[in-house]
Amino acid sequence: MVRTPLTPEERERGERLGQLLREARGERSMVEVAASAGLSAETLRKIETGRAPTPAFFTVAALAGALGLSLDEVLARCAPLPA
Repeated sequence: MVRTPLTPEERERGERLGQLLREARGERSMVEVAASAGLSAETLRKIETGRAPTPAFFTVAALAGALGLSLDEVLARCAPLPA
């Protein structure tokens, strides 16, 4: 199965998500946050660095919960920018 290449907008959204997660994580370690979200630290690392710019909804929801973010806040910070 071949994946469709990501659009520049999808990449930018992934970068905004990564930045939001890094900011919300603060001084907490990746291992600590990933474990509380039920994910591997490598998955969190890939999302934060933009190497996984389109994580699954449930992954984002788990990270938001672990970081005390509402999904509304995640959407507001990561939604496509108006043209």
